[in-house]
Amino acid sequence: MSTTKHAGPSRGRVSRFIGRNIMRLSGWKVVGEFPDVPKAIFIAAPHTSNWDGWWMVVTAHAMGLKLSWMGKESLFSSPIGGFLKMMGGVAVDRSKSHDTVQQIADEFNQRPGMYLAIAASASRKKRDYWKSGFYHIAAEAKIPLLCGCVDYERKEAGIIGVVEVTGDMKADMEKIRQIYEGRRGRVPSQMTPIRLRGEDEESSDKEKTASIKG
Repeated sequence: MSTTKHAGPSRGRVSRFIGRNIMRLSGWKVVGEFPDVPKAIFIAAPHTSNWDGWWMVVTAHAMGLKLSWMGKESLFSSPIGGFLKMMGGVAVDRSKSHDTVQQIADEFNQRPGMYLAIAASASRKKRDYWKSGFYHIAAEAKIPLLCGCVDYERKEAGIIGVVEVTGDMKADMEKIRQIYEGRRGRVPSQMTPIRLRGEDEESSDKEKTASIKG
């Protein structure tokens, strides 16, 4: 792993020391390169166990990454709201009258740097598709995707790839699938296929357009 300091929100030496030693003593290895961009969506995958959150946090400390996360707005108006923000929380109004994607994109635009962690499958239980919110936020905010991974088979965790969002969902997702190829969650049978519902809709629209032109 590169020793170059990354460009985004960072943690101190003590945090890095603790994270690296927890990984080492547990038989895990930190892999990947430090990001050279100050803002990005950090994809947390695969997600099949509650342990994933623990290893993601430990890995982030080991790499010196200060990750942010989304939470309901009501949490941040509580007495512990200030503490939650200090811990990386980003308040989101999830009511139907508010556009979550735009809210988070605006948050990115207002900050000099932020790495927002999102579990793309949205659940540790197997689903048919990943949720597409992470992709649309990256597209709207014009930021890349950091492919974070906790691989229980190899006992490796870190950033295994970076994808620039082009707007061609199918092509972008194909790059992500290639990056995560062969990576295994704690419960492989619960791994959600790396696919967005929008890919099928996009393909269908292209087929319709081609048939009309033909």
